[in-house]
Amino acid sequence: MTASFAELPQIVRSALEGVSDIKGENLVLLDLRGLENAVCDFFIVAEAQSTTQVSAMSEAVHKRVREEANDKPWHVEGSQHSEWVLMDYVSVVVHLFQREARGFYDLEGLWADAVSVPLPQQYLVDAV
Repeated sequence: MTASFAELPQIVRSALEGVSDIKGENLVLLDLRGLENAVCDFFIVAEAQSTTQVSAMSEAVHKRVREEANDKPWHVEGSQHSEWVLMDYVSVVVHLFQREARGFYDLEGLWADAVSVPLPQQYLVDAV
């Protein structure tokens, strides 16, 4: 059983807030802790309508996590094109996609055995 939202690590909650600040859509939190050979503890996956919005979400996540969880990404990929930005915080990996790229890579399908953590309503912005 996964932890309740309040029990999640600060880094996860801060990253979710950063995505939410920029109105990231179809936000999903996957708990990978119960999976053998998982690359981290949590995946955060969200999408945006433009490369500008992906870039802004990445900056907001970086700022929130730095200020609230006193952490910075170990590695960031994709920020040049902002179609898929991956922010690796070691225990948490944040994936920020443009809608088409998210559908193509289908991370939720690839990690279908992970537990999807229910998020509070404030984070649930569906794509239009």
